[in-house]
Amino acid sequence: MPEANSRNSSFGQHFARVGPRMDARGAAAHRQRLVEAAYGDVVEIGAGYGATFSFYPSAVTRVLALEPDPTLRALALADAIKAPVPITVHDGMAETLPAADESVDVVVSSLVLCSVTDQSAVLAEVQRVLRPGGLLLFYEHVRSAHRVLATAEDLITPLWSRLAGGCHPNRDTETGIAAAGFTLLRVERFGFSALPGNPRVAHILGAAEKARA
Repeated sequence: MPEANSRNSSFGQHFARVGPRMDARGAAAHRQRLVEAAYGDVVEIGAGYGATFSFYPSAVTRVLALEPDPTLRALALADAIKAPVPITVHDGMAETLPAADESVDVVVSSLVLCSVTDQSAVLAEVQRVLRPGGLLLFYEHVRSAHRVLATAEDLITPLWSRLAGGCHPNRDTETGIAAAGFTLLRVERFGFSALPGNPRVAHILGAAEKARA
């Protein structure tokens, strides 16, 4: 979920209401596919209300889930108890991951990289904590490939970002991941309408690998 700029933001309360509606429209299926390849020690950034928790496969040893918003973190703590794998939920931001260098097998990002203040800094942190050959699994909404729509996204981003927890609908996250030094293993691009009446906007779902030693 978007990382709200303020830990006391009302955005977390709003997302706790609309998130399950998004899940029912297809986001839950996207999240399930997102974590299918997860294994070993996992860090999930911007875990929100724990929407991915029930989908983690048995190959996962443990999950450290970070969520800065207190409303969403409380919901995530409740869902972590019911998860099929051990999950610890902490207050934390993607810009400063509480993990040692090269200590994590997989980092999971679900609708987060659109909203972080400095995407390149976050991706550098992901590179730092991943072991060589480790995976970044991502599910993100991204800048449209259509010029007119992309221009519209540029125009609405300043206002939208203030209203939606720092979300930037015009970010080219796929390019950002590659620029951070990851090898893109698979990227599926598709349109998705998160809520009734909303336009279908571009999303990507995929995996990227840190260079092997």
